[in-house]
Amino acid sequence: QVQLAESGGGLVQTGGSLRLSCVASGRAFSNYAVAWFRQAPGKEREFVASTSRSGGITSYGDSVKGRFTISRDNAKNTVYLQLNLLKPEDTAVYYCAARETTSSRIFYEYPSRGQGTQVTVSS
Repeated sequence: QVQLAESGGGLVQTGGSLRLSCVASGRAFSNYAVAWFRQAPGKEREFVASTSRSGGITSYGDSVKGRFTISRDNAKNTVYLQLNLLKPEDTAVYYCAARETTSSRIFYEYPSRGQGTQVTVSS
């Protein structure tokens, strides 16, 4: 398994942007599909986006489609999540997760998970 560390969260106004990073250490990162999830207080964890091992296939949750973009740089062992046109309802802790197969929308199917980074969008 790889170890994951998220960064890039913070406080931003409605309509603003952030870029989250998920840096992996350990085994060959290019063997891993990666996904982002988020969880707001009192709500269930929600699938945000995923990328295949090569980055050629991406998928998005309906609530972020058209506003968020996932990408990866395997040379840097990093997956990014660009958050644009942020809304107060995007406020949550964002987690990245990785697994050595095709991507999934189910958090618990990823054996490698980060500790999360807080994103807060003010109205």
